[in-house]
Amino acid sequence: MVRRYRTHPDSAPSRKTAPTLKRCVEIVRQVRPDIVITHAPADYMVDHEMTSKLVRSACFGAPAANFLTSAIEPAAAIERIPHLYYADPIEGKDPLGDDVAPALLVDISSVIDTKEQMLACHASQREWLRAHHGMDQYIASMKEWGATRGKQLGVGYAEGFRQHLGHAYPQNNVIGELLGT
Repeated sequence: MVRRYRTHPDSAPSRKTAPTLKRCVEIVRQVRPDIVITHAPADYMVDHEMTSKLVRSACFGAPAANFLTSAIEPAAAIERIPHLYYADPIEGKDPLGDDVAPALLVDISSVIDTKEQMLACHASQREWLRAHHGMDQYIASMKEWGATRGKQLGVGYAEGFRQHLGHAYPQNNVIGELLGT
């Protein structure tokens, strides 16, 4: 027998995630972003997927004046939902190994060295990957993947993104507009 619920368990915050969602909404209200980039909704790690859901929910909830964050001095609701983009999942694949096609590719060739330096500073990530995955080539992997996306764009290195185009979200590709793509 199939049971139907008024709210699907994955679509509403649980008692465990509600405080985190409130904090995320408060951050979006304080920052007041026009563009938000987060993890892909389907990625190799569940914590990336949960981050994606929290950020998406925070973007949607931040304009709702009746969404109470419990902050001591809460920021005012923002005027509208910001443009929401998802970064490529690791190696451009979902958890089942299926390719995830980007809707937008951005040339990062001029900043690839900076990205490499920044990633090298992420010591906890390196240690975790060495212990959990038995790998230490995460920087090389990042560059290889950037080069793969770069070939698709005809440049040295690129990153892929998908825009959230669900109900009430902005429909124009503001990153593409800003970059003239």
